[in-house]
Amino acid sequence: MEINEEFTQPEAEKGMLLTNESQYYLQQAGKWANFLGIVGFVMTGFILLLSLFIGAIFSKMGSMPNSGMPYGAGMGGFMTVFYILIAIFNFFFSLYLYQFGSRIKDGISYNDAEKANSAFVKLKSFFKLWGITTIVIIILYALFFITMLIGGLGLAALMGH
Repeated sequence: MEINEEFTQPEAEKGMLLTNESQYYLQQAGKWANFLGIVGFVMTGFILLLSLFIGAIFSKMGSMPNSGMPYGAGMGGFMTVFYILIAIFNFFFSLYLYQFGSRIKDGISYNDAEKANSAFVKLKSFFKLWGITTIVIIILYALFFITMLIGGLGLAALMGH
């Protein structure tokens, strides 16, 4: 009786290896991502400050007699919320860029594949957020265009043309 035992070597993990040149470019991209992330954080702070002041400015202008802005007081709160939302979006774009930059630099410097992988996860999150934001903006533009078209046709019908 013959026993046939086949021992197989576990296959090496298949994947792409990065050349030194690719690692250099990723490290440079990481530096720029870090820089842009930090600048984005600073801009987020400025936008938040602006949100506080823009609300007060609109409220004050709306309360002034003969200002030509009868609804300005109500617009102050809206503008504050609008700028806070912009700041929140800007914060997450900046955060994902900063996290990608710092993680990819560490991953390349210390030859740490796990750290580099987590950097790419953050880069994916950045582009996913950018893509979703772009889709939402395109939809808003389309709705605005349709609304303006319907409004224009309605106005033309009222004017008898």
